[in-house]
Amino acid sequence: MISRLLKNQEAVKATLAKQKHKLTMLTTAAWDRLQRLETLLKPCRYVTELLGGETYVSCSVVLPALRHLTRTMEVSDDDPAYVVRFKAAFKKDLSQRQDALNHGWLRVATALDPRFKVTCCLPRGERGGVWTSVEALLQKEPDRATPEPTEEPARKRSFLLETDCPLQWWSTHEGAHPQLSALARKYLGSPATSVPCERLFSLAEKKQNK
Repeated sequence: MISRLLKNQEAVKATLAKQKHKLTMLTTAAWDRLQRLETLLKPCRYVTELLGGETYVSCSVVLPALRHLTRTMEVSDDDPAYVVRFKAAFKKDLSQRQDALNHGWLRVATALDPRFKVTCCLPRGERGGVWTSVEALLQKEPDRATPEPTEEPARKRSFLLETDCPLQWWSTHEGAHPQLSALARKYLGSPATSVPCERLFSLAEKKQNK
């Protein structure tokens, strides 16, 4: 909405100038504020679209994405007062929403995604516990012919691009890491949100109405 308003700023001004109305026009300072807010909200739009995707793995992206948003909302010395208030309110709301997440599942999913390093999106004190959880989960997996290493798979990522599919990567390396591969399919196959499912229901309803 903000982007469209800024894009059509001159047209809006010209149209309203020709009409009789009691609307309070935006000041130059207000337009500048909208410009700053648009810049602040761009990462939010990107993360929203990223987590709502249905043609790629999204579960393991949640924690890195939230970490990115938190860093984006860090206050800088040149931020005006209203931006500082906005960032503080945003981070508070984001923190409250994160309390409801299944962090255990998301941490394991991120750890099993060869595109990421779990150390990049977790506090230092929580990193070791992730691999302890993975090792515990491996004990529950059926034994395979090949012995299963428990080293961090995310460290073997120098040749990977961000566009690579982690499920395809694990499929290729299943022979070397059979138990980890089975665990990865279980965790990485979960969608980050219910958005893709809701899209299917909406699409089915539209077709039924036709």
